[in-house]
Amino acid sequence: MKRKVTKAIFPVAGLGTRFLPATKSIPKEIMTLVDRPLIQYAIDEARAAGIKEFIFVTSRGKSALEDYFDHAPVVEAELKRKGKKDLLKLLKETNMDSGAIAYVRQQKPQGLGHAVWCARRLLGDEPFAVLLPDDVIAAEKPCLQQMVEAHAETGGNMVAAMEVSPEKASSYGVLDIRDDMGSLVSVQGMVEKPKAAEAPSNLAVIGRYILTPQVMENLNQRKKGAGGEIQLTDAIAEEIRKSNNVYGYRFRGQRFDCGSKAGFLQATVAFGLAREELHDEFNQFLMGMTAMRKAAE
Repeated sequence: MKRKVTKAIFPVAGLGTRFLPATKSIPKEIMTLVDRPLIQYAIDEARAAGIKEFIFVTSRGKSALEDYFDHAPVVEAELKRKGKKDLLKLLKETNMDSGAIAYVRQQKPQGLGHAVWCARRLLGDEPFAVLLPDDVIAAEKPCLQQMVEAHAETGGNMVAAMEVSPEKASSYGVLDIRDDMGSLVSVQGMVEKPKAAEAPSNLAVIGRYILTPQVMENLNQRKKGAGGEIQLTDAIAEEIRKSNNVYGYRFRGQRFDCGSKAGFLQATVAFGLAREELHDEFNQFLMGMTAMRKAAE
């Protein structure tokens, strides 16, 4: 019997140096995309996929992230007093039940695989999801929900995948495809950040995973890979050799790399335009900016 995926790991220990000086005082994960922090998008996606337990791998200086999911009784009381029911409802949606969230520390940055390994004692013998909040995905059906539904049929390990241009392959883990079945591909190898000429395909892994307990056992070996770090890709690739049960899933949706300034700005525009109450005014502004640039040329 295939086990349901009810636990998810959120690696949020990074320093966010690409967003300095903003990240000098606030965690990158609570930087806002329109009016919600990045982490809220990941949490909402996980909830939609049936996740019940949320494990954050943090580091020093992330207390604001922990506070975000706590109740805010002063603000709630003020909203209630002023009769602002819509804002009160919105605020309460960000609260997490006691015991739903656990925090573990990654004391030294040693790679994504190491961050996931830090949560090993909270998982038990069951499949688990990993979500990287930097990857924000706009989709009619949330990406992880798509994957959970596909995983119910396949079992094993599953990674979200998307096509990238060959020159960008060196920025990703890339899949070596055994059998292409459309939205699903079976995988015969994974290469972390290959040179463009050596990439086995242009199907890149992005920050959504459903993994078996065996992957955590592989991480227990603490083997270092690319960049001298413990790579999650290597631990998943080990399961290809051992069990031949790794799949790539071509999700339906648009992914934004909010770990980069350009990607964050692109996401801001896309999500801003998608909001009914903002669309007309924001779109008019963007069209005006475009017209001004053309006139200047």
